[in-house]
This record gives sequence, C-alpha cells and structure tokens, in this order.
Amino acid sequence: MSLAQRRILLGVSGGIAAYKSCELVRRLRDLDADVRVVMTESATHFVSATTFQALSGQSVRVSLWDAQAEAAMGHIELARWAERILIAPASADILARLAHGLADDLLTTLCLASAAPLYVAPAMNQQMWAHASVQTNVETLRQRGVHLLGPASGDQACGDVGNGRMLEAHELRDALAASFGDGSLAGLKVIVSAGPTYEDIDPVRFIGNRSSGRMGFAVAQAAALAGAQVTLVAGPVSLATPAGVTQRIDVRSAAQMHAEVLAAAAQADIYIAAAAVGDFRPNEVSAHKLKKTCDGAGLSLQLSENPDILASLSAQPTHPFLVGFAAETQDVASYAKQKLSRKGLDMIAANQVGEGLGFEAADNALSVYWADGSIDLPRVAKAELARQLITQVAQRYRASRAG
Repeated sequence: MSLAQRRILLGVSGGIAAYKSCELVRRLRDLDADVRVVMTESATHFVSATTFQALSGQSVRVSLWDAQAEAAMGHIELARWAERILIAPASADILARLAHGLADDLLTTLCLASAAPLYVAPAMNQQMWAHASVQTNVETLRQRGVHLLGPASGDQACGDVGNGRMLEAHELRDALAASFGDGSLAGLKVIVSAGPTYEDIDPVRFIGNRSSGRMGFAVAQAAALAGAQVTLVAGPVSLATPAGVTQRIDVRSAAQMHAEVLAAAAQADIYIAAAAVGDFRPNEVSAHKLKKTCDGAGLSLQLSENPDILASLSAQPTHPFLVGFAAETQDVASYAKQKLSRKGLDMIAANQVGEGLGFEAADNALSVYWADGSIDLPRVAKAELARQLITQVAQRYRASRAG
C-alpha cells in the first residue's frame, strides 16, 4: 500500500474529532503522501495550525483573505494541486454549506474550485447525525458524487453512544489509498459476504453463531485497497462499513444472503464467501414469543437446511472466481480440501476455531488451498491477514484467466 507522491488536501472543520486529524496527517506522511492542510476558523479552537504545520511539513492555510497567499490566487493553485480532498472531521455545518454550494471561507471555496474527488468523514453527536436536515444534506452530496467515509458507531465525546464517530486515522488513510485503484485487483468487481446469519425462532429468539464479521470486513477493505469495486453483503453485525467499499447490503437470514449474493454475482469477477452462514433454519417461525411450560418438557425444533450459496453459484454455467472459507474445530486441512472439491471452488481459506481462535479474536491464521497448491498464512492481525489473502486471491485469479 503506497501513497507516494500523491497530493492530498486535508480539510479540518470545527469539532473535537479534529485531534484525530493530527494522527491522520502522520499516517498519510508515513506512506509518503504530500499533505497540505486547510482549516476552518472554528477548527483552530480545537487544534492549532502550528501542530498541523509541524506534522505535514507545509504551511497551513486558514483564511481566504490571506493577502500574501492570495496575491497569486493561492486558493486556485491549491484547488488545482490536489488529487484528493478529504474533509475530516466534517461537521454538520460544513456538510450543510457544501450541500448548498456556499463558498464563504477558504475550505468551501476550494471544494467548489477543484475538480479533485471530494471525500468527507462526518463527525458529530449521534442526534445531530440522525437529524433529517443532516441526512438530507448528506444525500444531496452523495448524489453529486461526494464520497462519504463513515461515520462509525460508538462512544462519543459528549457521553452519548451511537452513530457519528469519525472513522479512525488508519481507516481514512486506507480509503484514500484504495481510491487510486492501482492494486492487484484494479478494475475487478468483488463480492464479499461477512458476519453471521440469524434464523428467527420467534420475535425474540433466533439461531445464530459467534461470528463477529471482523475477518470478512477486513477482507472487503483489503480488496478495496487492491483496487477492486467491492460489494459487501453483511449479516447482523455492529461494524462500520470499511473504507473504500463501494456498496454494503445488510441482511439477516441465510436465505436473504443467498438472494443478495446471487443477484450481485451476475456482474462480479470474484466472490469471497467469508460469512459464517447458518446451515439450518426452523421450519416454522412463531408469530408470538414461545412460553416455557414449566413442566420440564423442553422444546423441540424441526430444522431444514439453508440454501448453499457457493454450491448454487458453482452449479451455474458461468460464475465468478469462487473463494470459500472453512471454520473447523478439528481436521481443518481434511475438511477444507473436501469442501474445495465438493463445492467446485477455486480456492478455500481454512482456519481452526475455538477458545481464543477465529471468532471474536483480533487476529487469525489461515491455510489456503487450491486444486494444485496451498499456502499457510501465519497468525497476525486480521487486517494484515486479509491483505495477505487478497494477494493470493489476485494471483490465483490472474493465473486462472491466463490459462
């Protein structure tokens, strides 16, 4: 992953999340990006221009009325210089001004005067983010081609919990890196399914599994970083959409995931089945909460098999390059190879699950198999493991098409 010599204009608007933008500048510079910072007047109340100047190694602009800089139409020069403009944090105020085409300060003027793609990373109180006027402004910007990064959900500086947190610095950096689309999957359309599926028993109970979705989301982001146009089909998880992902489709049940993946697969080059799809579903779903009888009789459920997404795709005359996942508690290699053959897959990534392994863990390890080869990817953080896996997928995909 590299941003060497890429010209990034970082806009910082007023909000407590402005402190995260200091880390963002550092991470962009670590990848050799050329970073220029423009701050709103409000942003200077949270972080000083001197801090951003020290981190970026470049002078920081705040005012449109800087006589020295504007003697040579400095704002137009900056607008032409930028390859990407990222506003982080993007407050409710600046989203509104961008949506209405205002140019009443340096940052909004630059956005109107530049042909560079514009990215915004919203950061605000959860109630502000949910307000109808903010959502209307966001939708207006989306329709104009502005790229929305986040927000994430979690604890907020005000003490609230919910949507509105600015994405972390590394996520924003990765989104910008992915936007240049010059990686090993450049020009390809990739579907990634991730997370668990839930099968309802009644309005309050369901059959599910312990998948957190972290590995699948890391794979989706790694594919985006490699230049792919990524569609993420996600089960019920509380994870922010990875930076760089083109489309996210949320589902709950295995049948819903089956339908969405098959619909998207018609236009896809690669499908990576990282979701932990439930094998069974109840034959009947009660319309009301099932009550205990208190006589010790227990409850019996009749289950039926869910449709198999990979098997359905491999049975079609034409289908994407298929990459399966196998999470096993024993005989990992044996079960993975059987699944590779039985389902007609191009590749399969297998891992052992159990206490401290696989589900809900921050790291993982994979053994990857294909018809005439294999490779072991040792235990590392899931983001790094996903990048290594995508490298293998890209190599095998190119090899299969070259033959």
